[in-house]
Amino acid sequence: MTVSSPTAVPTRVRGRAATLLVAVLAGLALGAVDLAGQLLLPYPWANLANSPAVWAAAAFALGAGLRAGRARAIAAGIVLLLVAVESYYLAATLVLGDDLANLWSPTTLIWLFAGVLAGVVFGPAGAAWRAGRWWPATVAVALLGAVFVAEGARAFRTVNLPTGAILAVLGLALVLLLARSARQRLVALAVLVPLAALGAVGYLGAGLATG
Repeated sequence: MTVSSPTAVPTRVRGRAATLLVAVLAGLALGAVDLAGQLLLPYPWANLANSPAVWAAAAFALGAGLRAGRARAIAAGIVLLLVAVESYYLAATLVLGDDLANLWSPTTLIWLFAGVLAGVVFGPAGAAWRAGRWWPATVAVALLGAVFVAEGARAFRTVNLPTGAILAVLGLALVLLLARSARQRLVALAVLVPLAALGAVGYLGAGLATG
């Protein structure tokens, strides 16, 4: 029978607590920066501040940066986005005088639900990309690019051409930048196509898009 080291459990607890703290702080920053970007950036760049794809990328980046396992990456992604949603509405209350009830409005609940879904997908995608195993990393890169391309397609459909173009270019650029070889880039771009089509359908159904 294997006996755990007496320091093993406290070390794991500290690791989980550190992950939670990082996710909470990152969420607070993301929500506040989102509002600031909408207020300060010129069009069409201001639209990107409130882009679901950018928020998904934040969960991806956190999952990659933590260098943790899948479970912790999922938890971190979810916490990041839940805190970011509430941080955004709280900042809007403090800066713009919006109603505090926005923190628990039906629209906020929809965004919170979307944040859970995005955290479940993009947190571990970031961890998979960091781990570097070929197929998981390839799909992770394709996922990240696809969410930008899908939102770009949604923006094109609403005749918001500048925002759509920026999002689509960002999605393709992320694939080219994050893939680790020419073969991985080609495969990730191929995988991106059906994922982006599926994501575009999801955007149409949920109505969550910039512009």
